[in-house]
Amino acid sequence: MSQDAVTHLTEATFHEQIGASDLPVVVDFWAEWCTPCKMIAPILGEIADEHGAKLKIAKVNVDESP
Repeated sequence: MSQDAVTHLTEATFHEQIGASDLPVVVDFWAEWCTPCKMIAPILGEIADEHGAKLKIAKVNVDESP
């Protein structure tokens, strides 16, 4: 699993990355303190690795980019 396949977005890059994507985008809105968020992160990384040519996985830290 590679977290490199997951795009990390901020308020400044959100619209640019999502709007410019030719692929469907799954956005994970997460927080460091969120245990379920930490549990799903490796699964999203696996999905990104396996299906990176068909879709894009992105993450937004809601504490840093509300």
